[in-house]
Amino acid sequence: MKDYFKYDEIKEYFDNFVAENSEALNNSDFRDDLHHHAFNTDFYIIGTYRAKQWLGDKAFDVIGIIKDWIENNYGESQFDYSDAEKVVNMYAFILGDDIVAEWLEANPLEEVEAWNSDIEIKNII
Repeated sequence: MKDYFKYDEIKEYFDNFVAENSEALNNSDFRDDLHHHAFNTDFYIIGTYRAKQWLGDKAFDVIGIIKDWIENNYGESQFDYSDAEKVVNMYAFILGDDIVAEWLEANPLEEVEAWNSDIEIKNII
């Protein structure tokens, strides 16, 4: 999915989320729902105008990706493709699934705990 429209931007959003929630990442329950916390508890883009600007001329490409994902996962769709804000946020949610999976694979809980310990030591010094 790395070649998808604005993948790097959505990954940067997630990286910022991780940095802001570094302590919570020590909690296995939080990690288990990391995708939900990062991409489902808040909107990636707020506002129809901003969403339309963000989509630009890629709106139909993004809609196609969402449609395929929903059909592959649920069989049919009741999704409102006419709402630009919902389209952008669903797209971020879909790409976020792969971004979170890659991050979790690269950052096992033990390594995150060690990383946070190093930060705490540096803050004390």
